[in-house]
Amino acid sequence: MSLMLKLLAITLLLSSVSVAGNIDEKVEKFLSKALSGNKSLSNLKVKVIDRFDVKNLEDWDAMVVQVEATLKEKSKSRQVRQKMIWFTDGNVITKELVDMNTGKDLRDMINPSFKPEYYKKHNLIYGNENAKHKVAIFSDPLCPFCRKFVPASIEYMKKRPKDFAIYYYHFPLENIHPAALVLVKATIAAELKGKKNLTLKLYKVKVASREKDIKKILKLFNKAMKTDITEKDLKSKDVLKQLEYDMFVANELMVGGTPTMFFDGKIDKSKQKFKQVK
Repeated sequence: MSLMLKLLAITLLLSSVSVAGNIDEKVEKFLSKALSGNKSLSNLKVKVIDRFDVKNLEDWDAMVVQVEATLKEKSKSRQVRQKMIWFTDGNVITKELVDMNTGKDLRDMINPSFKPEYYKKHNLIYGNENAKHKVAIFSDPLCPFCRKFVPASIEYMKKRPKDFAIYYYHFPLENIHPAALVLVKATIAAELKGKKNLTLKLYKVKVASREKDIKKILKLFNKAMKTDITEKDLKSKDVLKQLEYDMFVANELMVGGTPTMFFDGKIDKSKQKFKQVK
């Protein structure tokens, strides 16, 4: 569960706040009040940025809400920015709605489309940008499923550059794989220094996912990649800028886990559409 969701109850009553105006304003006002009760948050901004009709529920809307705030953690603070989905009929607001006939979580039906401007040159790792299909992959190199699925998928598609343009976005899950963040930064740094085709090699670096010793992680990385990346390289503005961009795109698309795959601009939850291309 994400940090923001831990700060809110699952089901809340909008009627507990008297708000004039449209439903967007009611939702923003209510969630702002609910979140403001957490003393760790300051400079809070809550904004409804999109709305979808809920299938088979005439009076309900799915609201895409963006929350920005300054989060104080122990002796330091950091900026947080997150999108989340809330459902409301104008009087009740809830984080979850489940179809009793199918058992499906209705949140799974709400997925932002991959915007054309997200396809950046530095994210294209294989294929031709004018290929028939664009595949975007968000992955953590130390995610167990990613280590099996992502390299195999890339190997399959890179043999067909006219069919697939493969775009890769770093999405290290730092809370559960601390070492992944160092590996990702080191990879970006090495690529900025001219090293090519490091993505597949990244999945072969043997390091414990919970390792936090940067020197140890870099030693294993440099040995596997035949590079000489230093701790100073990890702090480069260009490295941080590229990683921030990948994380920004992930947030915009509400990517919550790895691997996440988009096929021709739409999320592919089956992660198998590329195999259906003749």
